[in-house]
Amino acid sequence: MFTLTIIAAVGCGLMGGVFFAFSAMVMPGLRRATPAEGLAAMRAINIAVVNPVFLTAFLGTAAVSVVAAFGGTVAGWVGAALYVLGGVVLTAAYHIPRNNALEQRGSTDYWARYLREWVPGNHVRAITSLGGAVAFTIAASQL
Repeated sequence: MFTLTIIAAVGCGLMGGVFFAFSAMVMPGLRRATPAEGLAAMRAINIAVVNPVFLTAFLGTAAVSVVAAFGGTVAGWVGAALYVLGGVVLTAAYHIPRNNALEQRGSTDYWARYLREWVPGNHVRAITSLGGAVAFTIAASQL
């Protein structure tokens, strides 16, 4: 169980880093581009992210987190809840529909709305994923 808890901590930290990079660098960079350039770049990113490496890290971390939570520590359950709810569920319920709308609408008018809505939700994903990493680190120290 210790090894799974460490893997969950690393996975949450990795995904938190991905979300942080989008909040701190990628989205501010795209915001500085012209709306047409930002829109085109984000559409390309949304297509590129659907790949085995990212999906294994993203969904694999969720699976390992849930299994590691059964290690019996409160911190492990907190870590799993933070990552699964704040990372995976938020992505599925909030970010993917906006990404799909960006692809379907593809207008520079929608781009401004997309940035206003998508970025704050991404901050939440970064914070909850990193919180999951901290919680799993604490859980590992209790095993």
